[in-house]
Order: sequence, then C-alpha cells, then structure tokens
Amino acid sequence: MNDTQGIRISKLMAERGLCSRREADAYIERGLVFVNGERVTQLGTRAAVDAVITLANEARAQQARQVTIVLHKPVGYVSGQAEDGYQPAVTLITAASQHADDKTQSFSAAHLRGLAPAGRLDIDSTGLLVLTQDGRVARRLIGDNSDMEKEYLVRVEGELDERGLALLNHGLSLDGRRLRPARVAWVNDDQLRFILKEGRKRQIRRMCELVGLRVTGLKRVRIGRVRLGNLPLGRWRYLRPDEQF
Repeated sequence: MNDTQGIRISKLMAERGLCSRREADAYIERGLVFVNGERVTQLGTRAAVDAVITLANEARAQQARQVTIVLHKPVGYVSGQAEDGYQPAVTLITAASQHADDKTQSFSAAHLRGLAPAGRLDIDSTGLLVLTQDGRVARRLIGDNSDMEKEYLVRVEGELDERGLALLNHGLSLDGRRLRPARVAWVNDDQLRFILKEGRKRQIRRMCELVGLRVTGLKRVRIGRVRLGNLPLGRWRYLRPDEQF
C-alpha cells in the first residue's frame, strides 16, 4: 500500500458498495478503515485493486443507524435544494407526516442530518421519491453505473400512432445523445406506462413532445423493487429492513 500506485481507497470502497466516496474519506480521517489489516488515516492513500478493505465496528454501527425514506411527493415541491420560492421535498419529512401504518421506527430529528434525495422528480410530477442518509443506497440508485428501473404512469393528450410508440421505446435522442431503450405501453386510452433505466432532466415530458404528445400528469410508482403502493400523497415511511431496491 502506497501513495503512488494502485487505486484510491475511497474509490475502491465506493465501487465495492461499502459506502460513498465522501463517507469513505470521513471514515479514513477517523481511522475507521483497515486495508489488509492495517489502519489507514491518510486521505488519498492508494491500494491494490484486490486489497482486503474492512470497516471498524464503529463505522458499521453508524451505517446501521442510517435511514432511507420513501416519500409520496406532491406536485409543487422540488426534489433537492429550494428554488424560485418552492420548498424542497425534505421539508415534508416530519413526525406529523409519517404514514400511520409505518411501524418500522419512530421519527427522529437525527434522521434529517445528511438526508438527501437519491434522484430527481420534477416539480410538476408526483409519486415515489427516495431520500437517504446512506451513500450505498444513493450509489445503487443514481451512481454512474446504476441500471435501476424506474416506472411511471403518464397521462397524455394527443395522437400517438404505432411509429410514435416504437420511437418512445427506442429511437429518440435528447441533447444530441441517444436515449437508452425504454419500455412504453398504453395502460388505458389516455395513460402510458414508462419503464426507464436513466433519468435525464424532464426526460419523459421531452420524449412525449418529440412524438406529438403533451403530458398532463406524471406519477412515479416504482424504483427497482420498491413500490409506492398505497402510501398517501404527502406522507412518507421508512424503508423496511426486508426491502431492497
């Protein structure tokens, strides 16, 4: 292990899903990371790609306390930082708005510390928004190599022929880049189901515009294996221990 060869330990830890790179740096600074049995405290230290990396018990206990929250975001809230006078979705995470059926644990103000959205849901859209303290969850959902499916119910106006439907499934580009294949099908006369594995800015609305449709309502109902289900609008719950994305 040295400073000139190998890969940054924080990068290795993130790639292995041990934590986020930011969390890795924090653990290293606190002396909570061991590489091949040796404690590491110097940021930027590198190690071989096959190095054995472990976290101290204190770090693992801290990770166990991190929460992930599932929110049914209403229209009119932004996913991240406040903008143009609109409130961020995290302001909905209070004891009063916790879903009555959520028996996982009671709300604690400590769960707001470092809580951040793992992905976007634009201000005009509603449905499933995930907020997490856990860098491992964030990386799984929005990391560079994420392949997580996201499902949406989209109400539209306009005419869509078979060619347009085929283009929605595969054949459109945004901002000069081809979109990845999607699964798009009619649910009923005015509603489409979109299943995507990417999340460009306002992607579904822009896709629909390209084939002559106007979106009048957009709701995300699933991320990976986690569904919105019967969670009421504006309410939230903790991700259960038996749930995985």
